[in-house]
Amino acid sequence: MSNEIEVSLYVLVLAVPLGLELVRRVSPLLHTPLMSLTNAISAISVVGAILIAGSGTAPTLSKVLGCVAVTCSTINIVAGFLITDRMLKMFRKKEGSK
Repeated sequence: MSNEIEVSLYVLVLAVPLGLELVRRVSPLLHTPLMSLTNAISAISVVGAILIAGSGTAPTLSKVLGCVAVTCSTINIVAGFLITDRMLKMFRKKEGSK
């Protein structure tokens, strides 16, 4: 059990800076496709978290973490759609202009 926690923490410690650096270096032209991809990943996370949080046999810690994951993933999905919508509005032609 202890070894599993150590490996999970090791992966987390490596994944967080790598993910932040990866997203930081993305060209502004690719932000909308990247946002679409993260929305899809978050949707998968929401489904998995709902299954865990709603499981009757899961330990209490798993249920609490499942609820936190549902909340965070839902916020990420909604914010992603709002940002994508705002970016797309920037490229629309204004009324009356050619």
